[in-house]
Amino acid sequence: MSYQRKTVIEPEDPDRRAILCTAGSVALGGIAAALAVNTTASAQEPTVGTRDPSSLGARLQGVQHFGLTVQNMERAYEFYTAVLGGTEVFRHGDFQGDAVQNTLLADQEILANRLGVNPRTIGVPDLRGGAQRLDVRFIQFDNVVIELLQYRDADQPMGGPNAFAEPVEHMSPAFPRMMHICFHVRDDVDFNQFIADLEAESLRRGMTQVRANRIIRVSTEDERKAAPQSTNTNKVTVAPSDGWELIYCKGPEGEQLEFVKALGPVKKRFADALHAHLRLASAN
Repeated sequence: MSYQRKTVIEPEDPDRRAILCTAGSVALGGIAAALAVNTTASAQEPTVGTRDPSSLGARLQGVQHFGLTVQNMERAYEFYTAVLGGTEVFRHGDFQGDAVQNTLLADQEILANRLGVNPRTIGVPDLRGGAQRLDVRFIQFDNVVIELLQYRDADQPMGGPNAFAEPVEHMSPAFPRMMHICFHVRDDVDFNQFIADLEAESLRRGMTQVRANRIIRVSTEDERKAAPQSTNTNKVTVAPSDGWELIYCKGPEGEQLEFVKALGPVKKRFADALHAHLRLASAN
């Protein structure tokens, strides 16, 4: 594996980046059932038992990062830092060689062998021989890290717009294995205005993929853009998700994003669950 190019950048504002100070205060995903306004459910209090110190859960410290493979590294980097305010931790690139190929892609090579096809035809780059390379950048937010990854041909520059594989065209959140990144919006922020500003700032930077859904039915992009700002936010009132506010939005790479507030009853449920989880961990 090559470690030829490595740049370490110190966080710009360590006081603002109180790493992990709010870890666990937000849950990512799991809100589909809450969106059905006729659905009723009863909230359950978190229970605290005993944890086997040899169990897998007892060996974890939580979620360290989410990874996003991108088509255009600089565009994605600009969005997650300049637009959404993340701080670069470090970047590392030009990864190639046998060890990195085996670590990241062995399962896909086994699949290609089973199918009897060239691995390249199912999206497996040749890091082993160096025809392709891998670059990564880590971006710190208050309670989690996002890792941007780009697989590129060796003759393409780092950070360029051309990835090894073409992006998936349709990124429906209903497809199995599709994931999304959820950002926690401060309680005192005007949520509708936040999304209007996000779309405007992204458009100013040429990021035309950044488009948020509305809570009313729209059939065309013109109708979506013309919808009143008040239709940006879905406010859930049914327990146990009462107090949850959300907006679904595509990012600059077409990736699925979510922006949420957790207020009132649902905020307390998350806090209680975090407290119970920490008590269980500390008891062992």
